Amino acid sequence: MNNSTINQDICAWLEPVVELAQHAGEKILEIYNSDEFSVAEKDDKSPLTAADLASHHAIVDGLTALTPEIPVLSEESASLSFEERSAWQTYWLVDPLDGTREFIKRNGEFTVNIALIEDGVPVLSVVYVPVTGVSYLACKGQGAFKQEAGERRAIKARKLEGGPLMVVGSRSHRGDSLNQFLEKLGDHEMVGMGSSLKLCLVAEGVADIYPRLGLTSEWDTAAAQCVVEQAGGFVTDTDMQPLRYNTKDSLLNPFFLVFGDDSRDWSEYL
Repeated sequence: MNNSTINQDICAWLEPVVELAQHAGEKILEIYNSDEFSVAEKDDKSPLTAADLASHHAIVDGLTALTPEIPVLSEESASLSFEERSAWQTYWLVDPLDGTREFIKRNGEFTVNIALIEDGVPVLSVVYVPVTGVSYLACKGQGAFKQEAGERRAIKARKLEGGPLMVVGSRSHRGDSLNQFLEKLGDHEMVGMGSSLKLCLVAEGVADIYPRLGLTSEWDTAAAQCVVEQAGGFVTDTDMQPLRYNTKDSLLNPFFLVFGDDSRDWSEYL
């Protein structure tokens, strides 16, 4: 299917997508709060729970009803060939439960990620945190926002002001490459966090940089990238070029950097 760029105001979809993410979060919490849940293993050895699938079905059904003309690519339906999806100019990219390992550990650091992609760029997104009820949301040209306890406020990535750099990193994935990066970085404080929340901490000005020097998939980053960019921050590969989506056969991202201030060449620390 070769769908054209949607001509209507895409930002009108933001509210129903927030509600859809919250609905998926409710499905996840029903399982999260049960006495026990089973964990299966996907082909790539990553964990899969009933919560992933319940959220997946809720989101796909909801997006199909909202925008029947726009295809949906979810982590749990990612076997589509590049030949098919390369014809998509506009599509939804979804991670129904980002941070399954955090879900299994019951530490609350997992999210629902929904992004609208146009010509390889995330232009509308919601990152929802089921355990806290916090949403991060953005639409191209409208800025980025954090919503909690019924209150919505604009968020901005921060500029460097001296003092130790605040670095956010993965709680479940950390290797030698990151350690070497941190050694070169100099004076810094490090906070561990799961899922796409790491990008959101940069978007809201809590952290200065998130270096991801390990494998991720496109559905892991798209929604939060939109939030970061609309908050004035950056999500780039190690050549300092913005991450782009659906441009190749593989759905794996290159290593990347997330930062709020581009006055420094962060690639120098690689």
